[in-house]
Amino acid sequence: MEQVMRNTFLFLSKNKALTKVARKYGLRFGAGRFVAGERIDQALKSIHELNEKNLCVTLDYLGEFIDTEEEAKIMADNSIEAIRAIGRDEHDSQLSLKMTSMGLDISEEVVMYNMRRILDVAKEYDVFVTIDMEDYSRCGKTIEVFKELRKDYDNVGTVIQAYLYRTLEDIEDLNQYKPNLRLVKGAYKESPQVAFPDKKDVDENFKKIIKMHLLNGNYAAIATHDDAMIEYTKDLVKKHGISNDQFEFQMLYGIRPERQLELVNEGYKMRVYVPYGTDWYGYFMRRLAERPANVAFVLKGIVKK
Repeated sequence: MEQVMRNTFLFLSKNKALTKVARKYGLRFGAGRFVAGERIDQALKSIHELNEKNLCVTLDYLGEFIDTEEEAKIMADNSIEAIRAIGRDEHDSQLSLKMTSMGLDISEEVVMYNMRRILDVAKEYDVFVTIDMEDYSRCGKTIEVFKELRKDYDNVGTVIQAYLYRTLEDIEDLNQYKPNLRLVKGAYKESPQVAFPDKKDVDENFKKIIKMHLLNGNYAAIATHDDAMIEYTKDLVKKHGISNDQFEFQMLYGIRPERQLELVNEGYKMRVYVPYGTDWYGYFMRRLAERPANVAFVLKGIVKK
């Protein structure tokens, strides 16, 4: 039943018609738990509240299914606005963004133009930018964009997904760039031809890439809500004498906030992924797909209303 629910929500996350409906009707049906708001001022309020608790942030202006250069430019403009707001108010926050929202599906010229605009401003305000990873069909192109940008910018990183078979090779290949990587299990529905279908295999591969990346001497963001992976990382860094300055934990806004604070109190750097914007539908569906408990929370919230 759990797998059926997961597949259903992942299927719905790619529905363009429902995405447009969600934009029209705003943050309802429990999405507000996982999304900080539709406007930058709402997101900044959430960042301030998290920073007050010694939690770092990465801010993401949500956007998917970009079809035109003008739409991509608008998305880039919003990311630049967010960077300037972060820098102006001196928030402890980075920025995350998706290549499709920058025009990846349109052309290489469009996505590179928008990314260089963003990274130039981010460099001015000393804001780090992470390129989010999307589905398998865009994985290779995203990594190539990152490699090209990394030649000219120190303030850019990307994401590697443990559930893909290609991941170990990607970690090895990217090592020459001394990359700052966010390591995740993966949240898209993929074919067993390209991704591990069983959770236990994903977990084992996750451990492998955490160990490989850290022992390569590179900065790692361990993005997980899984206590087993958190404890594995703690044991690994102690065993190999890896400094706490070489890694951080990351979790999603609205998920396990108590555990986030526990990690901060234990002396670890903890970063919260804070999404905002009107294009929240796809992100919300993937959060529901990840954990059945999220669905129960949303249904409870609707009943209370």
